[in-house]
Amino acid sequence: MKISYKKLCKLLIDKELSKKQLAGLAGISQYKVNKMTHGDNVNTEILVKICTH
Repeated sequence: MKISYKKLCKLLIDKELSKKQLAGLAGISQYKVNKMTHGDNVNTEILVKICTH
């Protein structure tokens, strides 16, 4: 089952945040954010860090 991160991308646009800013706020690498926006899998620890911000 493929996971879609389209809602996250829309939220970034609505809040006028870049992927780089999201990575900084969540304390994760830009590489992980790029993996998500390309539809690749990331571990749940990364998702938890994003959700807490």
